[in-house]
Amino acid sequence: MKASNNAFSNVYYYLIIVFSFCIFSCTDSDKKEDTSVNIEFSFPTAHYKEALDGRLILLISKDIETEPRFQLRDDSKTCQGFGMDITDWKPNETQQFDATAFGYPIQSFADLPSGEFYVQALFHKYETFNRADGHVVKLPMDRGEGQQWNRAPGNLYSTPQKVTIKDGQLPSLNIQFDQKIPPITAPEDTKYVKHIKIKSKILSDFWGRDMYIGAHVLLPEGWDTHPNVKYPLAIMHGHFPKDFGGFRTTPPDPNLKPEYSERFDVEGYNVMVQQEAYDFYKTWTSPDFPRVIAIKIQHPTQYYDDSYAVNSEAQGPYGDALTYELIPYIEQQFRGIGEGWSRFVYGGSTGGWEALAVQVKYPKEYGMCFAACPDPIDFRAYCLVNIYEDENAYYEEGTFRKTLVAGHRDYLGNVDATLKDMNYRELVLGTKGRSGQQWDIWEATYSPIDKEGYPKRIWNRLTGEIDKEVAAYWKENYDLAYIMKRDWATHGNDWKHKIHLYCGDMDNYYLNNAVYLAEEILSETTEPYYDGEVDYGDRAEHCWNGDHDNGNHISRLRYHRMFIKKYVEKVHKVAPKNADLTSWRY
Repeated sequence: MKASNNAFSNVYYYLIIVFSFCIFSCTDSDKKEDTSVNIEFSFPTAHYKEALDGRLILLISKDIETEPRFQLRDDSKTCQGFGMDITDWKPNETQQFDATAFGYPIQSFADLPSGEFYVQALFHKYETFNRADGHVVKLPMDRGEGQQWNRAPGNLYSTPQKVTIKDGQLPSLNIQFDQKIPPITAPEDTKYVKHIKIKSKILSDFWGRDMYIGAHVLLPEGWDTHPNVKYPLAIMHGHFPKDFGGFRTTPPDPNLKPEYSERFDVEGYNVMVQQEAYDFYKTWTSPDFPRVIAIKIQHPTQYYDDSYAVNSEAQGPYGDALTYELIPYIEQQFRGIGEGWSRFVYGGSTGGWEALAVQVKYPKEYGMCFAACPDPIDFRAYCLVNIYEDENAYYEEGTFRKTLVAGHRDYLGNVDATLKDMNYRELVLGTKGRSGQQWDIWEATYSPIDKEGYPKRIWNRLTGEIDKEVAAYWKENYDLAYIMKRDWATHGNDWKHKIHLYCGDMDNYYLNNAVYLAEEILSETTEPYYDGEVDYGDRAEHCWNGDHDNGNHISRLRYHRMFIKKYVEKVHKVAPKNADLTSWRY
């Protein structure tokens, strides 16, 4: 069966079958009211005077230490969520929550446990885009927060209220969206850090409205006193940066209350983060550190906090916009050398995939890449799914049983979420690829578009059945390991010395599996040999970046000082004859 192009439609008809045996019945054209869920919503004109489109998300949690909107997650600590699409919702107009709305982790209202809970609702606002390809799509515009549904300025949410649920029955509720998330204050320039934002003509033409991209720029020590020096450009890719994080000109705040990091199981991690940032400032300004311009790019899209830095059918030509508009602009403004060999890229996870992707896609425009814990770079290991050979992403299927495919583990292999869990959570947050989450952005980046203009599904989000036609498109356009193997005869000389990969062998998302496959391809290269580096961290989890001496919680804070030095040590291998390798090393 071919994967559906409309996840919400799949959910709708699936739940019709389920609920028809329970408490209500539906037809394709008409749906009778289900009195088991009587929840009404409205918003006042004080928030918006125009009609709204978007996603209505209902959240139910057991505790209120943090708001329910911050408790939806992949593992067993998650709260409950239900989601439904809303079109043309007018101020003060009442909306009835759909009893067939898809839920995660429990799919049906009827199966909710009994007890006392807290209920909160959030409305994620969409806008209408008239794209150059002729499609009209409704998507959430980033508003300076980095495409976060629970923090996006302009989104409406309600004050949590306590309710009693009994036998799957919620009390009748009239929920008012009494809160509106305020705008975000832009960071201010300092001596070392500057903030750039430019209108992209390439993206504006595609999206049919003004579109902007930007960066946080960290200037080298002595930049202002060496006006004739031009510098290499260190480009860090990754998730949406609010500022040039990890750089702090003052010691840690003495009044900062130490906080525990659940992710790293470390006490006082917030203090460590500030100390590392201050240490980097001291390193950056020290006499023996290389003088380069370092940047963190801001390029959130309507689908995620980051575009993945390549051109795609659903998101548009972000790769060209960054490579041919933003980066040359920064080099002109801040005296970059402006040649391919003098630009190097690095990052981890999403940023790791991007670092390798731009090096592969633009082989002459970038001089070296350092890709740590990259998102799947070989789709034979799309985490634990081989999209070319497997029939189903959610299950390993045998004659008499099927086993759920794992999605997340710790360094000992303990699994706390399945692939199905992760995808179902995203279905609650948005249909048609609009959740703003990980699996949806991979589709928004790698997939062709459907007849409505949204990304085609690589697999049916309800059943997990893989669409082989979409998989074939992914392979030819975005399977980085396959592309390197296919095109080595053409671009091998442009990739030589430039490719460096790092991954923990117990990566939480099984990303090391794709690195193993890519390493096999690279190790077999000839004429020329790739002459780069592939390295693994023993029992290291996600974010391992080649540091064998420190834990992930520390090494993840040292990308700049690690990879800038690595580049400088190797730059002579990629620089042309007579290139300036000395003036910027004062």
